[in-house]
Amino acid sequence: MSVSKGSFNAVLVACILLFGALAAPAVRAQSVGNIANIRVEGSQRIDPSTVISYLSIKPGDPFNAIALDQSLKTLFATGLFADVTLRREGNELIVRIVENPIINRIAFEGNKRIEDDALTREVQLRPRVVYTRTKVQNDVQRILDVYRRSGRFAATVEPKVIQLDQNRVDLVFEINEGERTEVRRISFIGNKRFSDRALQDVISTKESAWYRFFTGDDTYDPDRLTFDRELLRRYYLRNGYADFRVLSGIAELTPDKKGFFVTFTVEEGERYRFGKVGIDAQLKGLDSSVLDSQLTVKEGDWYDASKVERNIDAITERLGNLGYAFVDIQPRLNRHAEDRKVDLTLVVREGPRVFVEEINIKGNIRTLDKVIRREMRLVEGDAFNTQRIRRSQQRLRDLNFFSNVTLETMEGTSPDKSKIEIAVEERSTGELSVGFGVSTRDALLGDIRIRERNLLGRGQDLSLGFTLSARRQEIDLRFTEPYFLDRDVAAGFDLFRVTTDYQDEASYDLARTGGSLRATYSLMEDLRHTVRYTYSETEIRNVPDTASFFIRAQEGQSSSSIIGNSLAYDKRDSKIDPRDGYIVTLNNDVATLGGDTRYVRTVLQGGYYFPVGETWVLSTNAEIGNVTPYGDEEVLIADRFFLGGAKLRGFEYGGVGPRDRSTGDSLGAENYYAGSVELLFPLGLPREMGVRGGVFSDFGSAWDVAASGPNIADVNSIRASVGVSFLWESPMGPLRLDFAAPVVKEEFDETEIFRFSFGTRF
Repeated sequence: MSVSKGSFNAVLVACILLFGALAAPAVRAQSVGNIANIRVEGSQRIDPSTVISYLSIKPGDPFNAIALDQSLKTLFATGLFADVTLRREGNELIVRIVENPIINRIAFEGNKRIEDDALTREVQLRPRVVYTRTKVQNDVQRILDVYRRSGRFAATVEPKVIQLDQNRVDLVFEINEGERTEVRRISFIGNKRFSDRALQDVISTKESAWYRFFTGDDTYDPDRLTFDRELLRRYYLRNGYADFRVLSGIAELTPDKKGFFVTFTVEEGERYRFGKVGIDAQLKGLDSSVLDSQLTVKEGDWYDASKVERNIDAITERLGNLGYAFVDIQPRLNRHAEDRKVDLTLVVREGPRVFVEEINIKGNIRTLDKVIRREMRLVEGDAFNTQRIRRSQQRLRDLNFFSNVTLETMEGTSPDKSKIEIAVEERSTGELSVGFGVSTRDALLGDIRIRERNLLGRGQDLSLGFTLSARRQEIDLRFTEPYFLDRDVAAGFDLFRVTTDYQDEASYDLARTGGSLRATYSLMEDLRHTVRYTYSETEIRNVPDTASFFIRAQEGQSSSSIIGNSLAYDKRDSKIDPRDGYIVTLNNDVATLGGDTRYVRTVLQGGYYFPVGETWVLSTNAEIGNVTPYGDEEVLIADRFFLGGAKLRGFEYGGVGPRDRSTGDSLGAENYYAGSVELLFPLGLPREMGVRGGVFSDFGSAWDVAASGPNIADVNSIRASVGVSFLWESPMGPLRLDFAAPVVKEEFDETEIFRFSFGTRF
């Protein structure tokens, strides 16, 4: 049989293709193969087995390109390696690594304005941590953010790496701090009701000025600018502008790139008054009339959003006392543009049952957590209460341990749970106080007190005071544990030694040595009770023959054993700088067995603070006292009341009260009263300078003494003075000048020209 040449070629090609198709899988299988072994090269600190554990393939697996690529990505993702390569040698997989170095030391150079410790807290890298370029660049940005927050936008940071042996490096951040970027001008567009100057006092950002070298308020900070928008909104809402809006707040860099021009564009709208005001209570079993007393907003008043908030707080507290733990109070506003009135209805509903799941604290480096937690009016597991959160925030501020305290609420792990985050910024709690006083008798008095109000971060108060002058020497040691045995009991002791020259006032010297124990606890949220015991040895000495007969008769030593207590009801908005509210205090002391003296002494004091406008504060203070002997005893001169000085400005200490005219000696009084009315106001200077002025009128009287005779002057007529004050919250501490002139006095009273005092802290 014959086969053509073309047919033969076709059959040959077909056979070759068929053979290739059958042989291809075998050839491919031979070229891929399985991994017989994995070998790691280049490891120094990291064990090869650790490197192999990161791989997605193991010995026995095929050489799969996808798996090898995933292994490569995983090794790089660990951050441990600067370079990684994978290669095949026969059936062996070779993993070649270059380890990232370990940081030996981190240093900062060129920083003068910000301390190393502050920068160290900001960066994430630490010694003995793996060095990576990404982490370094992130830390560079963090350092730049720190400088920008302090107003230095021209700052630059250059990281330098110094190679060491054993694959270690020193990391140095070279910093050029640059000039401070100041706010050169602040402008407002759209404001018609309030001037630029008035609005500049409202916001926290300030224009640069020579006297602001102690603050950073005149440096540009975008976060502060955002806060300023909120401050403007609150200000206008407090003053009746219910439709107010901040349209924009823009900061433009000056052409020389050393400052900013800040411009706020606002839309004021019309000013509104309150229209109809009422409460819509939707709680079962609640008679809404019981809440009417908490509603202080009246129809016809100018609209004030802050008053609405205070009314909501008062109603929330009242409902809490009535047993309604979960309430939701929402203000419903109905504007009448034609009448420029806003109807207000406070809608009271049952709120969601939310409990406090967790309380977290941050920012306290020195102060222990428990010092902060014990001031909280809420603990984990309590019903969530907005009013108690605000009260807790105020209590933390009243500690005066922190320059800033914020409480934020966040969602918990479930809808019925909430978390509270407390952020604090600690301040110096050590104090060095210095005071001086100058009187018409050229009596110069100075006192020095060293005090630590947050001893070892435990909230304990320890102070040591010295009073030094030609007339008075005093040393006293005081210690207070604010939560004795972890209970709300402030326990403490006092030790004192006082020697005073009263030769000018009463022709005798007084020496008193003793100590006291005391404990204070809460009866209610704002009512505290103090019990105390004091024992002292008193000596009246150096009485000249020319002294009053009634003083010479008391020369010698005596002892006192005194049991006392105090009740204080404090409703002030702040214990440090009160601007609203009142305080009433009642003190009783009984000198009893264990001492030579026998008397009952009572002093009632009160103060009321009333804000007049935004920055004016009117305060009134009054006190009245009585000391009465019992048995056959008489009240010694050391236990009587001496009126004048700080309690009655314009009169010297002991300058008012019973007096022996023949010798000019003040004899002290068994009864007295004193009062003061004072108005503090700004002096037109920028508010952040802390300068205020004041006008005041003091009045009072002191009378009754166990002495009689033609030369004894003992009248209960009123004395009064008027004066002016100058107050400055200086960077070194508070400074005060009081100038007073008596307007009602007796001819035998002793007067005082002015008083001066200042203090500083360390």
